[in-house]
Amino acid sequence: MIEQSIFKEYDIRGTYNKDINENVAYLIGRGYGSYLIERLNAKSCVVGRDNRLSSLSLSNALIKGITDSGCHVINYGQITTPMHYLTRHINDLYGIMVTASHNPKDDNGFKFSFDKLANARGEMIYEFRDYILSGKFTEGNGTVIKKDIKNAYLNYMKKNIQMGEKRVKAIIDLGNGATTCIAKDVHDLFPNLDITYICSENDGSFPNHHPDPAVPENMEMLKQKVKETSADVGIAYDGDGDRIGIVLENGEYVSADQFMIIIAKYLLPEITNKTILYDVKCSKSLEDEINRLGGTPYCYRTGTSYTEAKTKELNLAFGGEFSGHVFFNDRDYALGSGIYAGLRLLEILSKTDQTLSEMLNDITHYVSTPEIKVPTTNEKKFEIVKNVVNYVKEKNYNYNDIDGVRISFDDGWALVRASNTGPNLTIRFEAKTSEYLEILKKEFMDVVNKYL
Repeated sequence: MIEQSIFKEYDIRGTYNKDINENVAYLIGRGYGSYLIERLNAKSCVVGRDNRLSSLSLSNALIKGITDSGCHVINYGQITTPMHYLTRHINDLYGIMVTASHNPKDDNGFKFSFDKLANARGEMIYEFRDYILSGKFTEGNGTVIKKDIKNAYLNYMKKNIQMGEKRVKAIIDLGNGATTCIAKDVHDLFPNLDITYICSENDGSFPNHHPDPAVPENMEMLKQKVKETSADVGIAYDGDGDRIGIVLENGEYVSADQFMIIIAKYLLPEITNKTILYDVKCSKSLEDEINRLGGTPYCYRTGTSYTEAKTKELNLAFGGEFSGHVFFNDRDYALGSGIYAGLRLLEILSKTDQTLSEMLNDITHYVSTPEIKVPTTNEKKFEIVKNVVNYVKEKNYNYNDIDGVRISFDDGWALVRASNTGPNLTIRFEAKTSEYLEILKKEFMDVVNKYL
């Protein structure tokens, strides 16, 4: 049997040999191949895998399941998730990637598509879960051919980056993840980049640190190396290469919403559609800066699949989220690539004498909490959010309920949402002063605690 809890809001994910094994991968393959044939009239798909220790055997079982359903497979082997996205685009096919992204080393999972906008999300995944559980699969003898996406990926990067003349010194932390297979080749395309790599060995056990650049503690090696070498910037990627983390030239870690402010400053004067999308976790300083620059801020729900789909659907030049997923849609097909996002930042640095710190000096600064995870149950988390919404309505507060509830005030905001990946609430607060931050935090934590 297959454990239903592995079907998340954005993907399938769980612990290897506990929730996910080769038998589960085979069943998912049978379901995926059958679903493509029956529901989408598709006869072929693309498959890739990251460098986790379990990814090769899971990929082999997955491919066997797909071909036993009669669907043909183009197997690209070990690649990053953004490289997988390019294989979908180039072949005009749906696809499935074996990866657990930034999760711990013992986890694994599957990201997959049923449309040409983004990965499957929400109801698409739950419908697919029910389809697999029905066990009514097609039968056949699909074929497997192997292909390489490396040259096409390098050509994409070369075509879509316009590096200036200034030499830029960067430290890049590959986190021992999937980007180790391509990052050096990409950066070698641009001779004015002076790159030093750390954690650059291809090792899916992630021996140096957890591959999640959205967590400041995972950026300590990068921060130290940037300060030690007087680099212009530090850049980190997550385990499968679709997220980015940034360290300023002074060794200070900055969140993804501040990275998005830097991008907005350089992008907004050049684009026609000046709407920029960001998720509900992002700082008000991003909204303030977009408004100041003559853009239109668009606050949307959390989740890379939702961010990518909405960015493409509205034909926006740029969209991103607090976790470090960003999508550039102003030059060519939007890949949602950490490497590409990093190159766009290096491109900016190659055309200016400003440091990254100086680019952020004039923004409105707020005091904020990190993401607060409050354990509960999968059933209760949604009820608690509903109760918070009712409280907000009674108080006649200004709120956005696109994803949980974000309550906005003149001097700050509060966010309470049900996590899409586990049995907990995700809560965050931001204010102009530490005193007001504590007032907001107390008010809404009291409401949450009342219903826990």
